[in-house]
Parts: sequence; C-alpha cells; structure tokens
Amino acid sequence: MRRGWLIELRPLLVISGAMLLVQLVNGALGGALNVWGLLPRHIEALPGILLAPWLHGSWAHLLSNLSGLLVLGSLLLLRSRRDFWFASAFIILGSGALVWLFGRTGLHIGASGWLFGFWGLLLARAWFERSLLDLLLAALVFFLYGGWFFGLLPSAGVSFEYHLAGAFCGVLYAALSRRRKGR
Repeated sequence: MRRGWLIELRPLLVISGAMLLVQLVNGALGGALNVWGLLPRHIEALPGILLAPWLHGSWAHLLSNLSGLLVLGSLLLLRSRRDFWFASAFIILGSGALVWLFGRTGLHIGASGWLFGFWGLLLARAWFERSLLDLLLAALVFFLYGGWFFGLLPSAGVSFEYHLAGAFCGVLYAALSRRRKGR
C-alpha cells in the first residue's frame, strides 16, 4: 500500500515550517538575522551560502518563494526523496558558491536560487531523460512557470544572480544525475 500524500510531502512541510519559523523570529528581531545572508566575496559571509535560502526580506517574499517551493518540490519528490535531497544540496551549495564568487555587491537572501534550480532541473530532465513522465513534468512546469525565464535577466532589487546560478545548477544536476540507458 502506498504511503499517504502528507507523508510523501513531509520534507516540504518540514522545510516550509522551518522557513516560516525563521521569518517569524527574523520579523520579531527587525530583520536582524539577515546579516547571515550572502555577501559576495566576503570570507565572513561564507556561511551565507547555506543560510541565505532560509532568510527572506518580508512575509511577501517568503510566501512567494514558498508557493513555488511547494509546487516544484512536490514534482521533484515524484522521483524520490533521495533525489529531492541530493538535488537540493547540489543547488543550494552550487548556486550559493556561484553568487558568492560572481554576484553583485550587496546582500543576497531568499530561496529563489533553490526554486530556480528545481525549475531548471525539471525542465532539463525532459531533454536528458526523455521519458514520458519527465516530458509531462517539463510541460507542466513550463505552463505554470514559463514566465520565470524573465527572472534570469538583470533587475534592480532582485538577485537575478541567484536565479541564474540556481537554474544553471539545476540543469547541471539533471545532466550529472541522468539515468544511463543500457547500463
């Protein structure tokens, strides 16, 4: 018998709860936790590679990221929890490192790099896997989030660098994790 859908989505529910709790504390502290965000090329900001995706500038910022995280993360969980966790780690570490190396000066916070990583991964799997499921998922992602392509372009007040780095890491993860045929 298949486990219930709430159990299948537990990783996303735990992540969402943690993000809501961090935002609650951060809001109560007047945004003081945002000092743990990512500042490109500052050695003392290296922990921001791991911490920035959990921090958000406002409730609206968090809720817009959570909606995408829940939808795209759910689609990614269709393959396996293991794949979800490995993809998340690869995208968070990779996009954070790229933003730390190449990002504009200024504080980078939010889970959008993670989301764009899931977006790039789900789209790229259609190319690399060419399975019916991956093609259908890519079509759904493109239908729901095709406009995110414009989030890869420079924009004032938005870390397009995190968007671009996340999408790149998602595509790279899709290429590196593709299933080999005939092996």
